[in-house]
Amino acid sequence: MRAALAMAGGIVAAGLMLAPATTATAEPIAPGGAYATIGQLEASGYDVNIDRVGSAPLDQCIVTSVRNPQDITRTIRVDNGRKGDKRDFDYVEIVVRRTITVSLNCDART
Repeated sequence: MRAALAMAGGIVAAGLMLAPATTATAEPIAPGGAYATIGQLEASGYDVNIDRVGSAPLDQCIVTSVRNPQDITRTIRVDNGRKGDKRDFDYVEIVVRRTITVSLNCDART
């Protein structure tokens, strides 16, 4: 299913930008609805957490918000070899996991 969602994400408008938090709207976040939005986020490397209201199928859901992007990082030490009689190290922060939450309105009446 992740592969199908990632493929669907390719049709999302290039203008989908992630902000630290967005407010709920009555309109879909991006063309293509929930599948496209989730697919785009997964293609961007996010593990997507979904909150939903209602029981309609996912293809009938409306994205009401995209929020809480979080990068889980780890600092690693990189050995740059010797400089004189001492070893030279750099410390680099890398992202090991990215998460984000998508809220959906899946009320069959909408």
